[in-house]
Amino acid sequence: MNTRITKLLGIKYPVIQGGMAWVAEYHLAAAVSNAGGLGLIGAASAPPDVVREQIREAKKLTDRPFGVNVMLLNPNAPEVAQIVIEEGVKVVTTGAGSPAQFMEAWKAAGVIVIPVVASVAMAKMMQRAGADAVVAEGMESGGHIGSQTTMTLTPQIVDAIEIPVIAAGGIADGRGIAAAMMLGAEGVQMGTRFIVAKESVVHQNYKERVVKAKDIDTEITGASTGHPIRVLRNKMSREYLKMEKEGATFEELEQLTLGSLRKAVIDGDVVNGSLMAGQSAGLVKKQQSCHEIMEEIVTEAEALLNNRNGE
Repeated sequence: MNTRITKLLGIKYPVIQGGMAWVAEYHLAAAVSNAGGLGLIGAASAPPDVVREQIREAKKLTDRPFGVNVMLLNPNAPEVAQIVIEEGVKVVTTGAGSPAQFMEAWKAAGVIVIPVVASVAMAKMMQRAGADAVVAEGMESGGHIGSQTTMTLTPQIVDAIEIPVIAAGGIADGRGIAAAMMLGAEGVQMGTRFIVAKESVVHQNYKERVVKAKDIDTEITGASTGHPIRVLRNKMSREYLKMEKEGATFEELEQLTLGSLRKAVIDGDVVNGSLMAGQSAGLVKKQQSCHEIMEEIVTEAEALLNNRNGE
């Protein structure tokens, strides 16, 4: 389990928790870091002062490294990028674009920058821009997705760049970690498994939907808008897909989903809320603490990798 990623981040296990909007807040981030992985606070579209508060609260709960996921499409991204520096956050992951405009300032402050990428071309571009590692995210993941699968994307990115690669999408147990390592990844990012962690503030209704999910229970909405999102199917997703099929405008579709993630995570509305989850939801069978999750997946992965090595 010792890889360039564990050395780079100063963590025990090469497991990063996904920076999920509304889900990845300081309780979960601190718990994952305390369990030996790297917890992330998902800045998403939160006001900058809220992100600052989240960082400060996480510091009270852990003395281990943790990071912030910065969504680059967010109009507040420049302010959040500066807060990361001011608050001494050591790791940033980025999504929805290139972090090139912030790279110089982050590097000067000693911040480790790990962009999430969905193609070989983007991975190469991020290496040239000075990224320390990349997350190769396949379409199996929950929330915003690309078009390649983790199984094919990860080894192609590994072959194309020199910096370490973290695999994401469809990984929820030790088998997934071992498989990612065999593909050349030096770490994994998991989101869906941590949704149901005991330390996660996600509403119990949402957690139960993830635990009860079958292999075919996710679907992709928003393909027509150019921003496909994977969710657990419910009334809202069915209505969305119906509207998409009927040629609804981007504005009409946006209106339907306005505040829908908050409805799911905070209010527990599993009928009209957006239940973002990856295809790995079918592998998630129980709610555990972050420590229990980490010990279980790492023990399983080590056994499989040692067996491969004939140990």
